[in-house]
Amino acid sequence: MRLGVLDVGSNTVHLLVVDAHRGARPLPAYSHKEELRLADHLEDGRVTEEGEERLHAFVRDALRVAEDKGVEDLLAFATSAVREAANGEDVLARINAATGADLQVLPGDEEARLTFLAVRRWYGWSSGRLLVVDIGGGSLEIASGIDEAPDVAISLPLGAGRLTRDRLGTDPPDAEELRELRRYVRAEIARRVGEVSRYGPPDHAVATSKTFKQLARITGAPPSAEGPLVKRVLRHDDLTEWSEKLARMSVEERATLDGVSERRAPQLPAGAVVADAAMDLFEVDELEICPWALREGVILRRLDGI
Repeated sequence: MRLGVLDVGSNTVHLLVVDAHRGARPLPAYSHKEELRLADHLEDGRVTEEGEERLHAFVRDALRVAEDKGVEDLLAFATSAVREAANGEDVLARINAATGADLQVLPGDEEARLTFLAVRRWYGWSSGRLLVVDIGGGSLEIASGIDEAPDVAISLPLGAGRLTRDRLGTDPPDAEELRELRRYVRAEIARRVGEVSRYGPPDHAVATSKTFKQLARITGAPPSAEGPLVKRVLRHDDLTEWSEKLARMSVEERATLDGVSERRAPQLPAGAVVADAAMDLFEVDELEICPWALREGVILRRLDGI
């Protein structure tokens, strides 16, 4: 079966086409994406007219691409930026009516659960109790459990793009702004640590998302060109050192680092603050980077329901 997943994130809108059937690993067949930065098209908590028009145009194009690629079933969802916009549901309703799409808001805790499912399937039962963390553009997802469904799934408004936009105003970031950001992030995560730690320490701590992949790459992990089966880790000691370096660099300097894209370079210091806080508060010395995340979780859930 050829499936399509249309993921409307805070930074990127992405259509992923895969060949998949139940009991087999989904194989990517085609990718179509754009750095729409929908979160930058919010004013007073609402998606702007320009933001809606740009999203509408991408959805229209994505549906055409999906048809051209022979997609049998399209799974479409929107995450943090649309989820928290006061007019998010109305925007999706208008786009769905105009295009025939079935784009739905994905709740934050469900986002954490589906990402956890993807990680569980990638590593299998031998990984024991998993702790999974994912830093998106608008939110941080945390999930932990020993089965395919996590015991706890949490979504916090600590995305790297959101924090950069709302709390960091200079380039490089001002030292006092960074201190305030660090205090804020740690307080938000610390409030929820007990919900996770009550189930016991993880046997395997895992990270997903572009932010973690970039942080792992600049601290020495193998490049993506070596393929998804190569083990990649992010060590807390390395992250702490690089978090300080990133805070002293300009956007232009960060964009020259291995694995860092020009568009995501501005939000890397905030992402490092969140990653450092999560690893510290959950007492994790090392995170393994999983190549599967939310989109794969959505696909797997769909295949389980066949």
